[in-house]
Amino acid sequence: MSDQGTHIVKTTTWSPGPGCHGGCGVLAHIKDGKLVKIEGDPDHPMNQGRLCARALAMTQYVHHSDRLRYPVKRAGKRGEGKWQRITWAEAFDLIEERMNTIREEHGPESMVFNVGTGRDIYAWVCMLAYAYGSPNVMFGLSGQACYGPRLSAVCTVQGDFAVFDAAQWFPDRYKDPRYTPPACMIIWGYNIHATCPDNQFGHWIVDLMKNGTQIICIDPRLSWFASRSKHHLRLRPGTDSALVMGFLNVIINQDLHDKPFLERWTNAAHLIREDTGKLLREDDLAGTGSHGNFAAWDTINARPVIWESADAAYRDSQASPALSGQWDVVLASGDTVRCHTAWDAFRREVDTYPPDRVEAITGVPAKDIRAAAELYAKSKPASIHWGVAVDMTPALTPLVTGITALWALTGNLDVPGGNVFAKFAFDVVSYALPGTTGPIGLKTKAQDKPRIGADRFMPLNKFYWRCQTDVTLDQIFTEKPYPIKGMWIQTAGIMQGLGMDPKRWKKALEKLDFVVAVDLFHTPTTQYADVVLPAGTFLEKDSFRSWWVPLQTINKAMTVDECLPDMEINFELAKRFDPEYKYETLYDLYDDILKPSGMTFKQLQAKGWAYPPEGSASCPYRRHEKGLLRPDKKPGFRTQTGLFELYSTLREEWDLEPIPHHEEPPFTPVSRPDLAKDYPLILSTGRRSPAFFHSEHRNIPWLREIDPDPLVEIHPETAASHGIGNGEWLWIENWMGRARYKAKLTPVVPEWMIMATHGWWFPEKEAAEPSLYGVWESNINQLIPMNHHGKDGQGAPIKHSMCRIYKCSPGEVNHG
Repeated sequence: MSDQGTHIVKTTTWSPGPGCHGGCGVLAHIKDGKLVKIEGDPDHPMNQGRLCARALAMTQYVHHSDRLRYPVKRAGKRGEGKWQRITWAEAFDLIEERMNTIREEHGPESMVFNVGTGRDIYAWVCMLAYAYGSPNVMFGLSGQACYGPRLSAVCTVQGDFAVFDAAQWFPDRYKDPRYTPPACMIIWGYNIHATCPDNQFGHWIVDLMKNGTQIICIDPRLSWFASRSKHHLRLRPGTDSALVMGFLNVIINQDLHDKPFLERWTNAAHLIREDTGKLLREDDLAGTGSHGNFAAWDTINARPVIWESADAAYRDSQASPALSGQWDVVLASGDTVRCHTAWDAFRREVDTYPPDRVEAITGVPAKDIRAAAELYAKSKPASIHWGVAVDMTPALTPLVTGITALWALTGNLDVPGGNVFAKFAFDVVSYALPGTTGPIGLKTKAQDKPRIGADRFMPLNKFYWRCQTDVTLDQIFTEKPYPIKGMWIQTAGIMQGLGMDPKRWKKALEKLDFVVAVDLFHTPTTQYADVVLPAGTFLEKDSFRSWWVPLQTINKAMTVDECLPDMEINFELAKRFDPEYKYETLYDLYDDILKPSGMTFKQLQAKGWAYPPEGSASCPYRRHEKGLLRPDKKPGFRTQTGLFELYSTLREEWDLEPIPHHEEPPFTPVSRPDLAKDYPLILSTGRRSPAFFHSEHRNIPWLREIDPDPLVEIHPETAASHGIGNGEWLWIENWMGRARYKAKLTPVVPEWMIMATHGWWFPEKEAAEPSLYGVWESNINQLIPMNHHGKDGQGAPIKHSMCRIYKCSPGEVNHG
């Protein structure tokens, strides 16, 4: 396409650039090799011409004077901000030499590969790490507390992830006759119109609202969607799991649940031994029985009947399993044991959360809990959309399994307008999200054995192919069971946005022998690298995305000086570290990953995007009924039982609670009344900005104009009681430290809580220590500790801590 000397390239966003998880179609107007304009592609089915401020500001981003445009190596001490320009050949040679030394002297696992949130990087950083031989790919957030834990928790009980249905699976979207819009939607902890999409867009929900979808918003803040909701449930941060249990209590006790789904597709009828509190298995009943098979009570023959997990069916097809009751069962040993059903155990837990008790925990009035639960349960169909607040609590897995039970028990799983299974388009997997595998992997299982935390935290062992972040940070200092000597940092601002307790991360980087950073701009984090490599934006690369649908290409539109796309940098080094690397070119690798689609990269690029056909695993609906989820093509789910598990078999095996429940987080007025005396306000963090993606974009003029200062939202009455006026600077402080913020007085937050934005640093300030671009001034992560993840190694107390506030004196500032 061309227009008056301007060449127009149709492509897809997926960082770097806008920063987010991408998927929007854009038209890039290129003139004389430069981006002169960018706009949404009206033909693209995902965004239909709509585009965010970050994408619209790409003209300023791509050609920014501060962009890294060539490789550099450190010329002084770490943190001095002194750099020497080198060639790409020199950079690759230096990196190869230093990383080979670490591998030869300490083993490949002594190199950690640190990445940030889910962008077009995970496949390619894994490609490099695995070619090098290291299993230690690390998402640098405490407890990996963003999206991945949610996926692994859902996979634990459901086998596959699910998302709300906005007809995104079909080229004609809402016009497709297979689609029905939800009558009701719960938006749980997500200010979606001002944030990254997770491949779900705020404007989709607006479309649904225009077609009659009623909103239940669960959020302590009065967000945009909360202000337009039928019910706004303003809960105390960290009590979401109590609220979901309250919903289940209302729905089950009012008999509003889907009984056919409960009986046919869940493990509700499976028996639990009352002597051990664990599921009754076939090998309990017969010495030669399978440990992977389970038992129910057949009401017809008054005896146990075996559930064959491999067949996802009862051995006696005529059996009538009981959902409730107690029976004495004779074991293979001859002993008799009393048993009850998983449904009885589930209900017993749910019954401990009546609305009045949930009100006492959450602060949400019992009548509102009942009204919202009834609306959701009675609406057909209904869906749930959830945000990162779900991950940012230590006990996220009981919360997530409670929410999945909510959509399953109301008959909203994989139905039009409900929560539908999200599968990679055409089963093409490059970015292996938790619960999936793809062509990029370690050569042997033995290479994965030293992965940090995988032996202690079973979700990492089973679903989530990362090392455990908190344990990794500790191991840098302890060097046990082996030393960590180097770190590769790519799309990760470990000091300015990603890392909790960032001063400890600074000390960790200072301790390492060798650090490489790949970025587009210098940041506080790059100041501690030995080599910094200049990456290209999404406009400077060929790539593709299959997360979730459609399968689509990212098409190179331009180049900027010596900048290279992330995958080209990593591919060159992967070939150097692995002499047997089987791909000659990056496009050979692309074609191999794309094989399940039946298309090469160039063929897909000619199409732009492609949708999986009906009848495929990545096209809804009711795939559990059609045998489209399990590898053996039998009906059921990709779980150990082949069923949706109200009682988690995996969590039982991992000695964790198998049923959803509420756990009070570690730093709240309830769990720490001693701290509440000095720190009476609840500190919530990470309110999203439409101008920024995490710590990115503070140097882009248009975007900084929208959001110029680090803001903390404070209720006017709370501010008045502290003598703080709108626009005045203040300190947020707790036992870990303090951060300087500008007050925004607003009733969108309750009187007992403040909401601080995150990711703040000041690119306009001095790079060298002690300033480090002012990273210590307004970095709220300084008030959040590491090592308070959940029992399964996931989650962190990022959305709920404790603090006090007081006015800042003129000229006061934090220093490192």
